[in-house]
Amino acid sequence: MRNVNDGLAELLAEMKAYGEANHVPIININGLAVLEKAVAARKPRRVLEIGTAIGYSTLYIAANAAPEVEIVSLELSEERAAEARAFVDRSPYGQQIRIITGDAGENIQKLTGFFDMVFIDAAKGQYPDYFRKIYPLLAEDALVVADNVLFRGYVRGDVPAPRRFRTIVKRLREYIAMVTDSGEFQTEIYENGDGLAVSQRLAGKGNVENNMEDKK
Repeated sequence: MRNVNDGLAELLAEMKAYGEANHVPIININGLAVLEKAVAARKPRRVLEIGTAIGYSTLYIAANAAPEVEIVSLELSEERAAEARAFVDRSPYGQQIRIITGDAGENIQKLTGFFDMVFIDAAKGQYPDYFRKIYPLLAEDALVVADNVLFRGYVRGDVPAPRRFRTIVKRLREYIAMVTDSGEFQTEIYENGDGLAVSQRLAGKGNVENNMEDKK
């Protein structure tokens, strides 16, 4: 764990155990290692997180970001947000993390200013929509990280997805194309886990917006 003191490590261990016991989806250990490394390298000062859950990844981001980091985290469930708030307030970062409840797609459009990092870990079928909506809020050299983009191996695997997952798989493929085909982002997808896409925006490139308009 990078930049995690003993007290925070104990809190994170408690949160991990709580998540497992209560079937709360949190980032797996392989994705977490990549996320930590990416955040530590970028040292973002303003972060948008889509999908708070209980605040587990939120605190890892805070611990590895710039000391003055401000995190805005969006969570659909008021119950989950309350759980996250209780955990976050026990950390050193309580005053730096704002949790907003409600539909993320709607709340993104109410935000102002620029973010130099976005972490997406929410409804998988909404990733393209989230990306379109965060795009105007991205700093010129923003980092965008998205979890579960390979979705159980179906996105790039040879086995056809069951009918109930086909829309999710289609939209995750669309998201991957958005961050790989335009030349505006340098994207690496880490397959160890459920697929974590790390996309670094290349300053001076501006092709994604046109591509997104074409796909509407």
